[in-house]
Amino acid sequence: MSKAKRKRIIRNTINFYGADILDSPRYHFSDKNIQHGDVSVMEHSISVACVCVRLAKLTHLKHDYSALVRGSLLHDYFNYDWHNKEEAGKLHGLRHADKALKNAADDFAINPIEANMIARHMFPLNIRPPRYREGMLLCIADKACAIKEVFSKPFYDDIIKELK
Repeated sequence: MSKAKRKRIIRNTINFYGADILDSPRYHFSDKNIQHGDVSVMEHSISVACVCVRLAKLTHLKHDYSALVRGSLLHDYFNYDWHNKEEAGKLHGLRHADKALKNAADDFAINPIEANMIARHMFPLNIRPPRYREGMLLCIADKACAIKEVFSKPFYDDIIKELK
């Protein structure tokens, strides 16, 4: 399969399952806050969703693609500038998943897999591992994207621009 076709499949999968999230004005607020380097929280979350879909396809295992995409897009839906210590409070790394889960549950209909993905995406920093394979993919993709974003630009930069 060509690289262009693979990217088209990833983009279409994210758009199909995450359209309501990507169209939400409150979700777009996350594009105003920086996550890593000069990458916004929204860009980071889309990049993580792209990597999750790619990893899921590579494993050839059964995955709930809807939960995978939606949980990935919402995993950092905390909606504040975590660099501002007054706004974020102490221990953002340990606490932001709870805030993201609350915001996601307030704004979208999320299922138990998505809720678990959001709540436990900081494993192993948070000691409770994800319960579902979609959550493990999220943990791996989140760390890989964070490292890449600190040192350069996000994975799937072209898809991010299309989906924003």
